[in-house]
Amino acid sequence: MMVVIPARAQQPVTISNELEQHIFTFGEIEYLQDPSGALTIQQVSSPAFNGFTPNKQSTPQNHQLGKVYWYRIKIKNDPAVKKHFILEYFDQTIDELTAYMPGTDGHFRQLQMGDQYPFQQRMFLHKNFELDLDNSTAGEQVYYFRIRSAQIADVIIVLRSVNKFVGYALNEYFSFGIFYGMILIFSFYNLIMFLAVRQRQYLYYVLYNLSVALYEMCTDGIAYQYLWPHSPAWNQYAFAVPLCCMSIFALLFTRKLLYVRSRAPLLNKIIMGIIAARVLFFLAALVLNRSWFNYKFIEMLPLAVAFGTGIYIWRRGYRPARFFVLAYSFLFVGFMLKFFIMLGYEWLNFGVISYYSLSFCFILEMFFLSFAIGDKVRLLKKKKDKAQRQIISQMTENARLKDTLNRELESQVKERTRELFEKSELIAQQNEELQQANQLLQEQSLEISRMNDLLEQDNRQLQTNVEKVSRARVLSAPVDFEEFSKIYPDKESCFKFLAELKWNQGYACRKCGHDHYFNGHLIYSRRCAKCGYEESVTANTILQNTRIDINKAFYMIFLVYSTKGKISSHKLSEILSIRQSTCWSYSTRIKKVMEERKKTLQNSDEKGWSKLVMEYD
Repeated sequence: MMVVIPARAQQPVTISNELEQHIFTFGEIEYLQDPSGALTIQQVSSPAFNGFTPNKQSTPQNHQLGKVYWYRIKIKNDPAVKKHFILEYFDQTIDELTAYMPGTDGHFRQLQMGDQYPFQQRMFLHKNFELDLDNSTAGEQVYYFRIRSAQIADVIIVLRSVNKFVGYALNEYFSFGIFYGMILIFSFYNLIMFLAVRQRQYLYYVLYNLSVALYEMCTDGIAYQYLWPHSPAWNQYAFAVPLCCMSIFALLFTRKLLYVRSRAPLLNKIIMGIIAARVLFFLAALVLNRSWFNYKFIEMLPLAVAFGTGIYIWRRGYRPARFFVLAYSFLFVGFMLKFFIMLGYEWLNFGVISYYSLSFCFILEMFFLSFAIGDKVRLLKKKKDKAQRQIISQMTENARLKDTLNRELESQVKERTRELFEKSELIAQQNEELQQANQLLQEQSLEISRMNDLLEQDNRQLQTNVEKVSRARVLSAPVDFEEFSKIYPDKESCFKFLAELKWNQGYACRKCGHDHYFNGHLIYSRRCAKCGYEESVTANTILQNTRIDINKAFYMIFLVYSTKGKISSHKLSEILSIRQSTCWSYSTRIKKVMEERKKTLQNSDEKGWSKLVMEYD
């Protein structure tokens, strides 16, 4: 036995003189998913096509974002009705809407709309999408709509008479004027407060209100109509900017209004982390994938944090937080209502009130936030008045104490003045005695200074004489190398001695004869200021090109000279710890010079050995 389940046909909406407005809902709308987007109007409108499904929701939605959906409705025309009707799509955020209107010849008239097209292309310059309805042909007509949107679109199709539409549109724009006017009033008032008291909470509140206004204008379609009608590409994600700013400025306003930084440091860190995360998400969506902007549910996190912070601060005893909590309660209810409608709880979508619920909640939130700011100002004024009263009381007490203290000080000053006057004569007498003592000390000091100068001169003379005696003894008597090294302890002292011997009569360049020089690169060498010839201190002396330590070479010359060349190379090697062959070679060289300069050296004093050094060519 076969059971036949009767199929319920789609019910048309009949046009009549009594009809002013009808919203299509449930089975009055049928839909078709077209993920590939390949279906054409000829295919879906053919009698053999049976892919449409009756709608089971009050408001159909495109759950697969970015995919194509087909919708169809039926309207029964009546040419006898003298009213003019239009079809209106209530959701103005649909990216692409192609309407196929039945024509008189059986073909469809195609109309292209959507917020991705310039605003001026619309049939009616209204924030919603309107279609002119042709009621000239009697009978049932089928209307097809092809929709594609990157965000969730509410397919709210309304049949209205033109008179009803005009009245509705005027009332709606009037409501928008009141709504945005209230936001501007709130913002202007708080901007004046910010300029007056310079508290950043007012500035954050102004920026938050302006962000709310711009976001609502984006979602209402007002922004596209009046602010950027020629920028459809920007309009696709323009709402994301004020939405991000709403979260940021709401959290910053929460921090300042409730003193979160001092009252709840942990919550303050959480708020700053949420702000940073929200900014990073915005930048990531802007750079990587702008479809992420459609994930509006993430705003629940900043809202929940601000709401929870207000509850925590209120429970900790801060009274202005009660209005803050009440304000965010309304906003939280509005967000939750939109969130549950988005999740599919259709029974919550009960008309214009639910559609504009978030806007109503924003107004209530601003209203009670103003109360919170006023309550905070009242509390601050109360604290200020109390502090002023305390200051006045303290100042009065201070004045009393000051008078008492002044009287005591005056008495003490009189007593002290009398004592000082009695002691002043004694001090004057002592000062006179001290002046006489100081004068005597100055005379003694001058005498001591004169004696010190004489002693210093004697010391310098004695030191010079000691050096002369020591040098004379070394140069005139047999001494060992240790005693000799005290006069010429190192290479620098030997070079200094050579330089003084070599140029004691003045400097003259051996190349050009110029008498001006600069210090050369080698120690105690001199470089001609004219030709640049540099002459070392050992050049043209018996020490030129020597390979032994110069102080040992000095001592060897001294020993050979003082012994008149009779000392042997073996003895020199033993004294100087130098190889015998080197001592023989160098002593032979010295003896040769002594033989050549024999007459010159005969009448030399104890410095004859130094003349032997300098007279070698």
